[in-house]
Amino acid sequence: MDEDERRQIAKDFAEAVNMTPAALEKWLESEDSKSVGYADGENKSGSGGKEAVGHSEGRHIVAIKHKKKADLTDDDYKHMKKVVGYVHRHMAQKPKGDSHDSRWRHSLMNWGHDPEKR
Repeated sequence: MDEDERRQIAKDFAEAVNMTPAALEKWLESEDSKSVGYADGENKSGSGGKEAVGHSEGRHIVAIKHKKKADLTDDDYKHMKKVVGYVHRHMAQKPKGDSHDSRWRHSLMNWGHDPEKR
């Protein structure tokens, strides 16, 4: 991965992940955060007591955001690219009406993006 690609991924990640590490950590402790998503190997109706994929992603995002740029690895950049893709795909699926307390918004927030934040 060359420096230009890393720079673009970092820029896209910074735009997609609009929650601070502190705000994301606080969100991940909430019941709303824990109530959405599904765990690997589970059906999509609930996590069955296991940590949901998006919740785990949120913890990974916090870890990446706490790193210094010089300490980011190629795997970190690959993960950042995955997060950007998820946020963009999920944003395109916005439900009609008020989405403030929706599973859609809560899922996005687990991935570090609050669609209500400007």
